[in-house]
Amino acid sequence: MQYTLEVCVDSTASALAAKRGGADRLELCADLIIGGTTPSPALLRQVKAETGLPVRALLRPRFGDFCYDRYELAQMAECAAELVAAGADGIVTGVLTPAGALDLDALRPIYAAARQAAEKAHRTVDCTLHRAFDVCCDPFAALEAAKQLGLATILTSGQAASAPQGAALLRQLVEAAGQEVEILVGAGVSAANIPALAAQTGARAFHLSGKQVLDSRMTFRREGVPMGLPGFSEFEIWQTSEANIRAARTALDAL
Repeated sequence: MQYTLEVCVDSTASALAAKRGGADRLELCADLIIGGTTPSPALLRQVKAETGLPVRALLRPRFGDFCYDRYELAQMAECAAELVAAGADGIVTGVLTPAGALDLDALRPIYAAARQAAEKAHRTVDCTLHRAFDVCCDPFAALEAAKQLGLATILTSGQAASAPQGAALLRQLVEAAGQEVEILVGAGVSAANIPALAAQTGARAFHLSGKQVLDSRMTFRREGVPMGLPGFSEFEIWQTSEANIRAARTALDAL
């Protein structure tokens, strides 16, 4: 049985480590430390050129919830077209209504923009629903909506803080999705728990960042001057570990 290993990265260094470790494809974002935001076309082009792997680009205009205003939605549609034109093989996004349902009226123009850009480039694009799914009010209604939208993949932890905690729902989703939508298991996935997750859920696609925390190359350090959220060190770099990805690949290949 063939299994897919998708690695979430936010830099070219991480993308190259993921490739060396055995990733099948990448999800590319910026600012992974806050859950990921939309990457630049420049980063996408560089990652595609350097790795040659399939790359799906995240569309998330900001940190926080998935209920966006009309300005943010317009940006997302424009970015979808730009990223596909820049070489993205897929886009990864999600929008919810204030009541927690999948916002189909908001999502259709975004996916349409991606598909139109792909058609113009004479290729196809895979559309993914990201973990907005995990905070929606009805996962099975959202799954049916995803089928209506023609989506390729849903990235989900089974509406739990981590995939091992959501394993029971993940199994139900895999069964309900059938062959129409790939259920991509993410959040807290590692080489250590992949065998159990595969057995418990029946899923064949797994998503992780495989990150490690590296010390900054800076030798001069002005401490006590934070540039962002309190509690985050300016002298730590989060980066994908080749060893972590290779271990996950080995675990999948042994199933």
